[in-house]
Amino acid sequence: MSRLILKSTNRLVLKKREFLISPEKYKELIHLPLEEKIRKAEVAIQEFHNFANGKIYVAFSGGKDSTVLLDIVRSLYEEVPGVFINTGLEYPEIIKFVNSKENITHIKPKLKFQDVIEQYGYPVISKEVSRSVFQILTSKSEKLIHKRLHGVGIYKNGKLSEKWKYLLNAPFKINDICCYKLKKDPAKRFEKETKLFPIIGTMTSDSSFREQNYLKHGGCNILNNKRPLSKPLSIWTENDIWNYIKKYNLPYSTIYDKGYYRTGCMFCAFGVHLESPNKFELMEYTHPQHYKFCMEKLGLRKVLEWINENGKNIHIPF
Repeated sequence: MSRLILKSTNRLVLKKREFLISPEKYKELIHLPLEEKIRKAEVAIQEFHNFANGKIYVAFSGGKDSTVLLDIVRSLYEEVPGVFINTGLEYPEIIKFVNSKENITHIKPKLKFQDVIEQYGYPVISKEVSRSVFQILTSKSEKLIHKRLHGVGIYKNGKLSEKWKYLLNAPFKINDICCYKLKKDPAKRFEKETKLFPIIGTMTSDSSFREQNYLKHGGCNILNNKRPLSKPLSIWTENDIWNYIKKYNLPYSTIYDKGYYRTGCMFCAFGVHLESPNKFELMEYTHPQHYKFCMEKLGLRKVLEWINENGKNIHIPF
């Protein structure tokens, strides 16, 4: 962590970084019992509801996290709509579950996943890695390229890890923009049209970036942005989600009963190198037609083969 420069009663100001919540306080919050986390989530939702004068919606993906979020929000405000972005990459079980819910608005992106990978590139390894590779190869900013190749400061912040630099020689395009084109862009268009503010079910335990963002903004509600939003489950963990589902006997998508512990977009390759079994291994048996389309029509087989052949100490089964 960066060196502490100034301390006040509610704010830690750090060299080149400012946290409204200290990492120590964050660790305490993460380890709170479920009932306390539910209470804090309800408080965050009520505060955001008041801020937005009731003009809110739940980003509902059909996954377990957003299912819990929708249940908590509607326990407070039954009339709040859910919004499902049908990217064309959802598991059939997810679509069926979403259709079982009331007051859910379906919206679609302008582009299909196939259009995105053809125009911009494949999402591989992680958002950060894909973004860095793309920027190094395409940016006109020498400063940005230097940052991605060598990092900034004593901690080499922003540097593309040495283990992933071989991706700079990939015979296919790499980019992280798919999430923006397929999810964020249609969500923002919906918000502009309806003037509704989003409540999102992301958790800081999912990534270090989300954790840093939580510390920076000082909690679940981000109100001083161009796009105000609420993340009431920020301090929740995977265990909290399942414990809530069991405690309240909450229905969830059957996709989780088939071995999948994450849903998201079926054909996205983010994080598959960390999963065992990964989504592609499972998909070959649970959804063989989708698997064939992904590997052959979308070209994921060639992408994964090249990654396995050229990367050191990495093997992605598929």
